[in-house]
Amino acid sequence: MAKILVVDDDPVMQLTIQRVLEQAGHVVAAAENGQKALARFESEAFDLVILDIFMPGMDGLEAMRLILRRSPQVPIIMTSGRSHTPNSMSEPDYLTMATKLGAVSALPKPFKPGTLLTTVSDCLASAAKRAAPPRPGHDAISNS
Repeated sequence: MAKILVVDDDPVMQLTIQRVLEQAGHVVAAAENGQKALARFESEAFDLVILDIFMPGMDGLEAMRLILRRSPQVPIIMTSGRSHTPNSMSEPDYLTMATKLGAVSALPKPFKPGTLLTTVSDCLASAAKRAAPPRPGHDAISNS
């Protein structure tokens, strides 16, 4: 299974995500803000990062930017408890913005454990496909 970094300033949400992922067989590390996430990311290798957007200090968007600068191949799933479809013109759709800035996927809170596991699985599978070398005979140009 994968080694996943979970970053959320809400200890209950952080623990919930961690338990769901560990029960599915993943190895999970946690951080409560962007600075601590970067410190963990610098000292450990992760297959996937789950980042909350709104945290005190360094927010998830800034942490994502710095993580992707260091390791652009690591998939990032952004989460947020703010409305996915804002009610007013004054608040942008932060989850959509996050995917445009480099997140592979976005999950509005609250989400069901099954939705989290499916999203994680899809992101890991997509990253594995990108990392795998092309198989002989499966390239775009055929030599037949």
